[in-house]
Amino acid sequence: MAKIQNADLKEMKGVSERDIKMIADAETLLGPEPSEMGVVKNFFWGNLREELLFPYPEMDRVSADERRECDELVAKLKVYLKEEHPAVEIDQEEYIPEWVLKKLFDFGVLGMTIPKEFGGLGMGITSYNRVLETLGSRCGSTAVLVSAHQSIGCKALMLYGTDDQKKEYLPKLAREWLSAFCLSEPQVGCDAGGQETTITLTEDGEHYIVNGEKKWATSGAIAGLFTVMGVQKIDGKDRVTALILTPDMEGVDIFSKNRSKMCIRGTWQARIRFNNVKVPKKNLLHKEGKGLGLALTCLNYGRCTLSAGMLGGAKTAMDQSIKWSQTRHQFGRPISDFELVQQKIAKMSAYCYAMDSMLYMTTGMLDRHDADIMLETATCKVFCSEMGWRTVDNALQIMGGEGTMAENELERIFRDSRINTIVEGANEVMQSFIFAYGGKQLAEKMLGIKDMADNKKFTPTMIKAALPLGREVFLGIRNKAPSMTKLHPSLSPYGARMCRLISELTYQFKVISKKKDAAIVTAQVTQARLADAALYLHGWACTLSRLDMDLRNNESGTEFERNKASAIHFFDLAELAIHDAFRGLHENADDTMLTAAKAALTHSSTLENNLFAIPESSPSDKGTGRELKQDHIKQFPGTGLEDAGSTGREHMSETIEQLN
Repeated sequence: MAKIQNADLKEMKGVSERDIKMIADAETLLGPEPSEMGVVKNFFWGNLREELLFPYPEMDRVSADERRECDELVAKLKVYLKEEHPAVEIDQEEYIPEWVLKKLFDFGVLGMTIPKEFGGLGMGITSYNRVLETLGSRCGSTAVLVSAHQSIGCKALMLYGTDDQKKEYLPKLAREWLSAFCLSEPQVGCDAGGQETTITLTEDGEHYIVNGEKKWATSGAIAGLFTVMGVQKIDGKDRVTALILTPDMEGVDIFSKNRSKMCIRGTWQARIRFNNVKVPKKNLLHKEGKGLGLALTCLNYGRCTLSAGMLGGAKTAMDQSIKWSQTRHQFGRPISDFELVQQKIAKMSAYCYAMDSMLYMTTGMLDRHDADIMLETATCKVFCSEMGWRTVDNALQIMGGEGTMAENELERIFRDSRINTIVEGANEVMQSFIFAYGGKQLAEKMLGIKDMADNKKFTPTMIKAALPLGREVFLGIRNKAPSMTKLHPSLSPYGARMCRLISELTYQFKVISKKKDAAIVTAQVTQARLADAALYLHGWACTLSRLDMDLRNNESGTEFERNKASAIHFFDLAELAIHDAFRGLHENADDTMLTAAKAALTHSSTLENNLFAIPESSPSDKGTGRELKQDHIKQFPGTGLEDAGSTGREHMSETIEQLN
């Protein structure tokens, strides 16, 4: 019996050459499909992998010793953050003092996930994210510094390093050195595959020569180790390779230690040039040409720790604003009496419980090494950054003008939160990724059936697959919804509602894919609606699993009652948002949006570039923008590496004195 061959999306009629290349680049970027599909990808097929969601991955899945050690560390950190940590100073002075870094190293925070044999604490991802959430509750800058060091800066070394590389570097990274992840460039942001930094193997095969420039390297000016990505010619093709570099190597030029910015002001993002840097071959990470997969794997961890920091800040903002609403009186009563304020309080509480549920579901999946995790980490990042931002925005609105006052510290959380929808993959890019990667295999199967029908290959296998697809697409008959068997009986109605929406997602995906045909490849607004539906479904599933655990653990008290009510409210909010997304597929303002955007772009083209800031490395308009005045902005002179081989931190205090 002839098997249905999944069609190649690049061969769809009507797909432009530019889009064919984009699809090909994405396929190279992502690599082969994993052997099994995870939770979110199954949603697109109308399926539910209940065994990956239930039971909720509790902390007691880790060893009792690790849980105890993590509890002690979190408790110690809470005292330190409350009594000693200079969060306001860090934000205002735009640096994290050396004594703070030393304290974090001494606590073991900066070596939490590094194995004990190399001087770290050897803890898992869930424990690590608990600490990141704790840090984020008080200081976004410190949370980002810790995350950048461990989640991406030295993560590649931990995952892919040789035994000799680990022995040489991990002890220093656990107790002494910071590390930096050098992926982004002036022309490389979310397009991680577009590396312009070059890596060339010498003729004798003993060294690599690195040339290029990196941007946004957090802690780059004060790091002892860089993980550097660059493009290497392999068999005539450009492939990304990853190397270990150190700042003392000849040709490493840290020409900008940091730039003053709106948020996470205590972190330093370096700009680094590599001028014919000679790197020993033993510093190769993983394999030649495998650097992109390595980078994406590291980002899976970074997207969780970003979410943890955001969750910590959001919870702090929520708690502060709720207490404010109960003690701030207007019109003869506390403002918490007013329904519109209560609406914001309920949303904040629902968002925070759902964020918490999704974050620790995702870390549990990472700790147990699930095979297909890329969509789950991307969804976690988008969900937590967006819901966290909404929470902080609502909190600021409740506090009103006082919320914008520096001494209340909410305005700092507000500023720090804003960056999270941009970094680790801008949310708009992540929406298209969730759609494309989530629906790719289903789309290929649908296209394969269509190709067989067009070529009149009506085999029994093809007919068996085509009939249910045609029933959905042409007759509007939805497939049977999946069911839940592991759910607490009292939660069955919420599970059934979610399952019906999963069935609706696969139906809507198939219908809109047929309707748009090749245009779906570039219809990002349509893609985002389906991605948002999947995102809310995953939030629903994680929250349901978490509430199921709470019920089975016989939780009680006001905190549990708040969490239960918040979860149920989130289910309603999620269902409304999912229905809005589905309705938007068919009833929308997309046509007038595109017309208005085109008109605005046309008008902008008539304005002189010299009136505006223009990207420094724009391939079309480089050097044509207005001169950016920086006289009034704090500068960060020097390299941070006054001594060869130094991490730069030894001279932090005298450098800060110069800045002031």
